[in-house]
Amino acid sequence: MARPRRLVFYLAMEEYLAQHCTCDMLFTWRVEPTVIFGRHQVMADEVNIDFCRANGIQMYRRKSGGGCVYADRGNIMVSYITPDIHADKVFQWYLDTMSGVLRSMGFAAAKSEHNDVLIADRKVSGNACYALPTGTIVHGTMLYDVDFAALQQAITPSREKLSKHGVQSVRQRVVNIKELLDAQSPWRTVEAFDDALVAAFCDETMCLDDAQVSAISAIEQTYLQPDFISGKD
Repeated sequence: MARPRRLVFYLAMEEYLAQHCTCDMLFTWRVEPTVIFGRHQVMADEVNIDFCRANGIQMYRRKSGGGCVYADRGNIMVSYITPDIHADKVFQWYLDTMSGVLRSMGFAAAKSEHNDVLIADRKVSGNACYALPTGTIVHGTMLYDVDFAALQQAITPSREKLSKHGVQSVRQRVVNIKELLDAQSPWRTVEAFDDALVAAFCDETMCLDDAQVSAISAIEQTYLQPDFISGKD
């Protein structure tokens, strides 16, 4: 069994693949409880740092923009990488395609103007995108069975941000996919739902070799620099 990886290993993996990709690629991953916040966000304004430290929730900054995200084993993280450098076009294609995949599974899904994917006006997927000279990275969440109690404590959005969406709390804005499934659904486990998402996008697989994993681990270190995490770089 492979050893568990930190969330930033997978962000580094995205970067590595975007630097070397010759075709479109997608992979999914899940991590232990972690908060990841955007490149330009002020950590103290978005994250309940004391709660996260007291409860063993890891905290990292990512290199793309967008909002703060809580991930745990019930949150399927999706990474899409393409050599296409037209980031805006790529991002809209991904949002349209992911919404279409969910509709094909029987959900009333649609993308929002805030780059989320909604089911019945409640968020199941938040997404961000950024471009490198060699390709574009889209990464997003898929809320399957997330611990919303921990999410509400770990993330502290401003009242202004919530009022912009016309809601009183983070919990009102989001819903778990598992809550929407009936007893006969073939996707009653997070593993089954994860497999269905990957199958909808991919028709072949690849494995990383030891040299590639080593290169990814070196990129991972750039996310762990104190100045980067604090936003002083």
